Formats: sequence, structure tokens, C-alpha cells
Amino acid sequence: MAFISVFEVIGPNMVGPSSSHTADAASIARLAWKMMHEKIKSVHFTLYGSFAQTYRGHGTDRALLGGMMGFETDDIRIRDSFEIAEKEGIEFSFTANTVETDVHPNTVDMEIEDVTGRKLTVRGESIGGGKVRLTRIDGVKVLFTGEYHSLIVEHKDHPGVIAKVTSILGKRHVNIAFLRVYRETKGGIAYMIIESDEEITREIVEEIESNPFVKDTMLIRR
Repeated sequence: MAFISVFEVIGPNMVGPSSSHTADAASIARLAWKMMHEKIKSVHFTLYGSFAQTYRGHGTDRALLGGMMGFETDDIRIRDSFEIAEKEGIEFSFTANTVETDVHPNTVDMEIEDVTGRKLTVRGESIGGGKVRLTRIDGVKVLFTGEYHSLIVEHKDHPGVIAKVTSILGKRHVNIAFLRVYRETKGGIAYMIIESDEEITREIVEEIESNPFVKDTMLIRR
């Protein structure tokens, strides 16, 4: 018999009619927002599956945009996220992709640019009951839920990088709950996703960034 948590039954605190299409949409976008270093300048959302079919009626579009501005799932500002984004000077757009079917039913791609010109493309999926996951970063397949204090390290696939990062965390008494590494090609760009029990401080991140093979870091606090 499968275990079902009470949170999957009652759902998350939220604004909107659907946990999968509204609350989870906000959570997906908020996770991506946490990965950016500066204020969002523009974002384009491509929706798939049931997201693409019902995004206007279920408020998925407003929830995604609200999450991209850092709003929690129960923040009533989600209702006015279009107007708020326009006042903040954030450019946004939505495309419903009803052609591709080989994706999870509740999937969104987010093409994000911040005010410094840094760009990031993230794919997220709503899996129901307030649970979400990110499955692609800049085209690289990953798996990330944001349920722990997390650090995403973008680095060159080079011997010793993982060992160096884990030694820095061990020295600072950070207990690693999960560590996964994803890459598309040998010697190319890789993503190390570290989920920890303890908060990872900015000081730790700066030490990790001093490694010449580390290209970027994204610190995501729970």
C-alpha cells in the first residue's frame, strides 16, 4: 500500500482553484526565481500538456508570473501579478505548446533574463499535492525539488571538482543529504546539485566559486 501524506490530501495554502495548476505553478517559478542573482528583467513561459490547455482558466499564468517575482503560493498578490509585473518593468509572455506530447502533463519551460543580462532556461513540472520538481537547467537534464537547503554548482566536467566542493562543505560541518551530478557530454558543462540539512552560507559559496572550474553557483534556501 502506497503512503499518502496529509499534505497530498488537503493540499498547500494557495490562491487559486487548483493545487497542481496554480499553487504548484507558483512554486515552480519561485524555485527558478531563487536561482537568479538579480532582479528579473524578462521571462517567457512555454506551457505543455494540461498547463497549456487550462492555464488561463486556472490562473496558471498569473501564478507562474507571481512565483517569478518571489510570491508564495498563498500570496494574494498573485491575482494581480500581471499588473504588478508591468509596474515593475518586467517583460513577460506565454506560449501554449500543444504539439509536443512527450512531456509530463503539467510542464513549463521558463526562459529568464535578469537586469544584468544573465540568462537561464529552466524546465519545471507539477506532480501534484504541492510537490514540484525542476527537470532541466539550460537543456541539461536534472532532478531537483527544493525541499532542502540547496546549492547548484555549474562547473566544467573535470577531475577533482566534486571532491573539492564536498571537502569545503565537510570542513564547514555541512551535512549533505543528497548530491547528484548531471552532464550531457564528457568534459563539458555539468551541474552538481547539493541538498543539505544545514544552511549553506554565502561564505561557503564564495570559497567554492574560487575554484577555476566553477562557472556559476545558485544558492537556494528552504
